[in-house]
Amino acid sequence: MAVERAYWLAWSRISGIGPVLLQRLQEHFGTLKAAWEASPAQLQAVEGFGFQTLEKVTRQRSRLYPEQLLTQHQEQNPNFWTPADAEYPRLLLETPSPPPLLYFRGEVELQENLGQKPLVAIVGTRQPSEYGIRWTRQISTALVKNGFTVVSGLAEGIDTESHAAAIKAGGRTLAVLGTGVDVIYPAKNQELYKRILAAGLVLSEYPTQTPPDRAHFPRRNRIIAGLSRAVLVMEAPLKSGALITANYANEFGRDVYVLPGRLDDYPSQGCLKLLSQGAAPILKELDELLKMLGAIPKLDSVQASPQSQQLILPNLSPEVQQVMNAISSEPLSFDVIVKQTGMAAGAVASALLQLELMGLVSQLPGMRYQRI
Repeated sequence: MAVERAYWLAWSRISGIGPVLLQRLQEHFGTLKAAWEASPAQLQAVEGFGFQTLEKVTRQRSRLYPEQLLTQHQEQNPNFWTPADAEYPRLLLETPSPPPLLYFRGEVELQENLGQKPLVAIVGTRQPSEYGIRWTRQISTALVKNGFTVVSGLAEGIDTESHAAAIKAGGRTLAVLGTGVDVIYPAKNQELYKRILAAGLVLSEYPTQTPPDRAHFPRRNRIIAGLSRAVLVMEAPLKSGALITANYANEFGRDVYVLPGRLDDYPSQGCLKLLSQGAAPILKELDELLKMLGAIPKLDSVQASPQSQQLILPNLSPEVQQVMNAISSEPLSFDVIVKQTGMAAGAVASALLQLELMGLVSQLPGMRYQRI
């Protein structure tokens, strides 16, 4: 897998190849190294590889040397994960577009990456009311005191309040940036940034020295949602980045909770819209919220070794048995099963179909599978 790091980096340097196409390449060829060595005709079999994309790949690939590129890149960016690394956050890996490179600074806690310690996102407006600030502080404090890690985006307003309250309560917090991990934005959060490094992590899909860019912030919201088991929206007008995060959360199958507000309050209009779409309200008694969040299962089974899960069935071929061993009683996405088995996507799909027909595995919405 160490070799694959170089190819995740190299592929991400080719213009027109984003996280979704990278996922398709990995699924189609089994490894990005194999995809790198594939002919244009072989690449054309992958959905999304039209003439223009193939032309870019052919032209740019010939000028890149993955291993050399990795060595150079690590000089300026020593700390980053790729989907080939065991430490890459498991929940994020289950989303349709995980960042090919995820840079980090701070104190890593492996239980968070493995999904064994739950992460909850708190997002909202940059101009919160006293009501929004008060409840953000109260909820952030309650979460960390009950074993959760708070995730947000280091922006002004709700983000800042959630990070600060989590740290003040003695807990951990993760900040996902729309800049490089060494660029503090807004500048007024320099002290908070330093405190986060000592009590959590700063994360970004952008390399060091990347300045703020308007397009980066909506994109980073998918990472906030992807890392988290649930997203809490405290205050948000109708045109708010918090709603983008909530939409990603819905897409990824995460729970969304909303702080209710008055009908005529501008900062609450987005929250009221989310409530009308089925989001759960955050009520005054936080015990109920904590109870609901506590019911979210940990991902112990995802990181458990295949040997600890094996159920040997005599009528299964070795390939089908390998897929069976990767599946547990907790739902796993198709992509995770492919990565755990190291098999080609087509072979995994065929094995899953056989297991379904035998009544050993059931398919759930979103191409997720669990052992019966």
